[in-house]
Amino acid sequence: MDVDNQIAKLMVELSRSQDYEIGDGTTGVVVMAGALLEQAERLLERGIHPIRIAEGYEMASRIAVEHLDHIAQNVNRCKRPLAEISVKAVLSVADLERKDVNLDLIKVEGKVGGKLEDTELVYGITVDKDMSHPQMPKKIEDAKIAILTCPFEPPKPKTKHKVDIDTVEKFQTLRQQEQKYFDDMVQKCKGRQLLIVMLLQDVGATLVICQWGFDDEANHLLMHRNLPAVRWVGGVELELIAIATGGRIVPRFQELTPEKLGR
Repeated sequence: MDVDNQIAKLMVELSRSQDYEIGDGTTGVVVMAGALLEQAERLLERGIHPIRIAEGYEMASRIAVEHLDHIAQNVNRCKRPLAEISVKAVLSVADLERKDVNLDLIKVEGKVGGKLEDTELVYGITVDKDMSHPQMPKKIEDAKIAILTCPFEPPKPKTKHKVDIDTVEKFQTLRQQEQKYFDDMVQKCKGRQLLIVMLLQDVGATLVICQWGFDDEANHLLMHRNLPAVRWVGGVELELIAIATGGRIVPRFQELTPEKLGR
């Protein structure tokens, strides 16, 4: 948000600092700061100087931190295994000759409902997606992967039109034209999708990973031609998959060749 109020700007910075330092609690710190400001306003109305109020808050903060230290419990659960996982992850992507580490090659994926003890290091890439059709195979060995950023679906028109209809005959004529247009579009779309699926098979792909979605017709064709697919995969994940598998990201179906498949 673009805010002009000075206090609001401080709130934004406060929330950003909390997110950077801890990664959680951004709402909590804003709510708490708002409550403190509300109390400060009452003190100002009673004629107390802002510096005195700030000093009071500093003193209260020290007392609160001391109390937290007093009631806190040290927890060292999974400390050793997590440390070992961290070291192995860094060493697996480190360039030891240059003494350089590209930390962007390390991803931390959290899963709701698990335990710390379930943490494991995967030497590869985890893409948390289901196959686009429930009947597609879940396990593929020696996969040849087509990495696509081109959608199976035709682009949707963005123009808007206004049509005035004042007789039954005009309505019926419009309805017939719409039906014909829709039928033609469906046939063209089916033909295009069939050609795409056949092209994928011709180049030898055994798995399709697509940045965009595809409709039920395309999904049906892929499933019946034994070509498992994953859709709605993010751009960053696609780049990592391309690096890991040696594949090329293909922006147009016409550019797809066997050499561009990942393995």
